[in-house]
Amino acid sequence: MYKPREIMSRESEQNREDGAQEPEPRIPVGVSSCLLGEEVRYDGGHKRNPFVTEALSRYFRYVPVCPEVAIGLPTPRPPIRLEQAEDERVRVSGVRDRQTDVTEAMEAYGREKGRELHWLSGYILKSKSPSCGMERVKVYKPDGHPAGFSSRGAYARTLMETNPLLPVEEEGRLNDPALREGFVCRVFCYYRWQRLVEAGLTRKALVDFHAEHKLLLMAHDDQRMRALGRLVSTLGERPLEAVAEAYIEAFMAALARPATRGRHANVLYHLLGYLKRELDPADKQEVVDVIEQYRTGMVPLIVPVTLLRHHFRHWPDPYVERQFYLYWSPPELALLNQV
Repeated sequence: MYKPREIMSRESEQNREDGAQEPEPRIPVGVSSCLLGEEVRYDGGHKRNPFVTEALSRYFRYVPVCPEVAIGLPTPRPPIRLEQAEDERVRVSGVRDRQTDVTEAMEAYGREKGRELHWLSGYILKSKSPSCGMERVKVYKPDGHPAGFSSRGAYARTLMETNPLLPVEEEGRLNDPALREGFVCRVFCYYRWQRLVEAGLTRKALVDFHAEHKLLLMAHDDQRMRALGRLVSTLGERPLEAVAEAYIEAFMAALARPATRGRHANVLYHLLGYLKRELDPADKQEVVDVIEQYRTGMVPLIVPVTLLRHHFRHWPDPYVERQFYLYWSPPELALLNQV
């Protein structure tokens, strides 16, 4: 599973083709084509999303996919929907044309793209779509009435089953500040892992990776953070590949758990501990006050993070400087300004 992947070479080739002059390659992320403004929807229109096309495009290099067009459906085309069949299975059927059933074709294409695009670091799907919806897509009975439950779009489901580590989100859910911050963070971290593996994973590299992400893990899932530490400690006893596979599965699961103000506050106090000998009582109390203001919802996360960054610039600490937690979020995205 953990074989070198040509992530960086793919990115370099794309940048040369684009004529881009970027110091760092953008992160490869799959996306539903309609979100980029491509007129591929059933009605011949699009669902261009400004946050996707403008803000995130500074950091993501998109690989657009429209599974409905890819399996041969025309544009425009008769609408399709998720429908509960007599055998209780959810199928992708035509709304008006009862002979239309693209279930197998859609599922097969999802598996195909999941294998083909294994090098992606994330994926943004179109919500509510019978092909691309990540969750809560309405399912209907054959008579057109709601079936009383929801499902994933057929393409999205098989894509995610084929590549379970891939960070996936819908454009609608990206309007939620916490979900947006969590998704972008997972993409950045998964990309770092892919680059690590591509460079040639070693025991030392895995130990360093865990050390660099320890506080970020603490903010999301402190129990898994400790379990991952114990897993890393077995590197001298178990094969590297086995430990690495178990590690990244648990690592991505930990980051998928939403961070809370309480856990963030614990991390911030942990960081303050590295300044206990450097700060005078007044500065220390100021940091405590700001952390408490954050914990109780008075200020966003960027406020205590910025204050701690300020102090660590004056009193640098080698361990803290390695922590992805304090420095991962690009200021232009303002991800920490609303959480």
